[in-house]
Amino acid sequence: MAFPVDLKYIIETEEELGVSFPALFKEKMTAENGGEGVTENDNWNLYPFFDKSDKKRISRTCNHIVLETKQAREWAYFPVNAIAIAGNGCGDHLILLSDNNEKLSEYIYLWHHETGDYEQAAENINELIQ
Repeated sequence: MAFPVDLKYIIETEEELGVSFPALFKEKMTAENGGEGVTENDNWNLYPFFDKSDKKRISRTCNHIVLETKQAREWAYFPVNAIAIAGNGCGDHLILLSDNNEKLSEYIYLWHHETGDYEQAAENINELIQ
């Protein structure tokens, strides 16, 4: 179940990862921290921002973006400029990519864990939400 998150937790994540999340992504996640998304061929669980406001929210957000990104970076061929934002439960991730100035693009890519290839899956977060 998705629930709102305070913007301060998004800012903490940006600082920890050294990136700036896209405006539409921050807007969606501020209203619903996590949730589900759908692409043409798969269903995705969106990783939340780590919410430390109380024990219940800590528990609900323990699979947060920072943790999932750090784990994904242990896989061979995970792009160095990628942030994992969703998983399908089979090892693939939806990712956001940063440009040279660490701003993440609105485009969402599907990263295939078996090959390391990635392809555009959506123009922005709103295309994943039904």
